Amino acid sequence: MQRFEVVTTVAAPYPFANVDTDRIIRIERCARTPREEMGAWAFEMERFGADGRENLQFVLHREPFRGAGILVAGDNFGCGSSREQAVWAVGGMGIRCVIAPSFGEIFFGNCFQNGILPIRLAAATAERLQDKLAAARTPEAATLAVDLRSQRIGTPWGEAIAFDVEPLRKAALLEGLDPQDVTRALAE
Repeated sequence: MQRFEVVTTVAAPYPFANVDTDRIIRIERCARTPREEMGAWAFEMERFGADGRENLQFVLHREPFRGAGILVAGDNFGCGSSREQAVWAVGGMGIRCVIAPSFGEIFFGNCFQNGILPIRLAAATAERLQDKLAAARTPEAATLAVDLRSQRIGTPWGEAIAFDVEPLRKAALLEGLDPQDVTRALAE
């Protein structure tokens, strides 16, 4: 698993509430798509039109958010079924961190197991981030620095936002340890 210490990258606003795992990756894609190809199908129903072309209204298809590595989402992100493929799809798009007021609990846990940092922030704080990002016109104006070690999010407008993370999950992400690695380390 890839280590997570400081991730500095463009963040995209995705202010929708109750985004379920089926919206993230359709169930039909889960059975026949290898893990390393899941990212190509993430948010498929929003990313592509019926003709297969990119939907230029989808936030990750617009500048400055193309290639974003952080998603600032709405309440209850990743709710619904327990499919781990939803986390694989988000990670396969290059997303290393999802910030939201709340998450589906299974999605939240699966993020840590797959090298993605889910951060819970107060709804007002998440909405403020979304609003500031939505107004950004350059990558620099939309870039956040998520520092796991200090548990702070740095913004281009000079704000430092604190966040909480469980110590064991933090340590695993900092070291790049998946659950099997953690078990082996405890057994030694």
